[in-house]
Amino acid sequence: MANILYLVHRLPYPPNKGDKVRSYNLLKHLLKQHRVFLGTFIDDPEDESHIATLRNMCADLHAAKLNPRMAKIRSLNGLLAGEPLTLRYYRDAALQNWVDTTCRLNKIDATVVFSSAMAQYIEDKRRMPVLIDFVDVDSAKWTQYAPKHRWPMSWLYRREGQQLLAYERLIAAQAVRSFFVTDAEVALFKRLAPECGVRTETMCNGVDADYFSPSSERASPYATGETPIVFTGAMDYWPNVDAVSWFANEVFPALRQRRPDVRFYIVGRSPTPEVQALASEHIVVTGTVPDVRPYLQHAGIVVAPLRIARGIQNKILEAMAMARPVVATTDCAAAVDAVKGTELLVASNASEFIDTIDSQLASPMAGNAIGEAARARVVEHCSWDAHMNRIDPYLSRQSS
Repeated sequence: MANILYLVHRLPYPPNKGDKVRSYNLLKHLLKQHRVFLGTFIDDPEDESHIATLRNMCADLHAAKLNPRMAKIRSLNGLLAGEPLTLRYYRDAALQNWVDTTCRLNKIDATVVFSSAMAQYIEDKRRMPVLIDFVDVDSAKWTQYAPKHRWPMSWLYRREGQQLLAYERLIAAQAVRSFFVTDAEVALFKRLAPECGVRTETMCNGVDADYFSPSSERASPYATGETPIVFTGAMDYWPNVDAVSWFANEVFPALRQRRPDVRFYIVGRSPTPEVQALASEHIVVTGTVPDVRPYLQHAGIVVAPLRIARGIQNKILEAMAMARPVVATTDCAAAVDAVKGTELLVASNASEFIDTIDSQLASPMAGNAIGEAARARVVEHCSWDAHMNRIDPYLSRQSS
């Protein structure tokens, strides 16, 4: 058993959004064999009620409160300092003091860093073995944002991409191992940081197929006679906002002409004003829901029309586990280990989305067959432990 310092940029509980699903399941995996000292941030006041749950699980915990608005303002100091804004956003003196004290009072065998920004807290501890779960190549995400925005945001995003890549390369070069969520992300990082290639590998996302499973006791949240098309995700995350806006404007109107009974459900917490403005008689913006599973289980079809997609989208795995047919963009689908066309449907543009959704809704039996094949795929290949155990050999070396 090793003493593990686990640094996460957002409280890894409850697992109700993409990054928290992964960070929580990694925490659960670490706790099976090790003592974990958890340093993290709380950026949602509702999460404060969950601190006690994690405190009971961990050897120690420090959760720094983060005000997103103030953090954004503070991050702009990075422009003067010549560093990534992301680092300033997640910089907290009290958390740094806790990390220093924890390392001084305990024999920490290794540090697991979740998200590159958290590596700043151990920069002066060069002798400590470090494992970094980058998840995605975040610098590439910022670079992708740039051409989709006007100046000055385009300049700011491009700068952040460049600055963050330099930092990612620096910390990866010092780490024992760096992990990314897909082979494609690993290949991209190896191309951008060739000096780090031999210590970089894939650690895929999983899905809890017991939790995300169809149940006859789960009532439908939909009105009788409507055919729901469903998107799930955190609706203050810009790629999700872009995805539903594009679908609502470019796909859904033509689809309704063919199928007047369809209704588009945007299911997820914290919808931005742009998302809320999409709400109409035929488009429902739910906001936070107590349980996403009824919306998935009773969906006519689930869509993942992300035009900016890094890594594996948990929303796809969860919908597949719920035995529903999923239509995803090419970039989204490429990251999922599934047979395209029989376990996961792919559409590369608006007309393909329209035709694919229309054909699936015309044949519910075909859609159900795809859903059943999708569930069989994730049950067999996508358990969390099967993927998270990629980190174990590097931790056992430190504890031995």
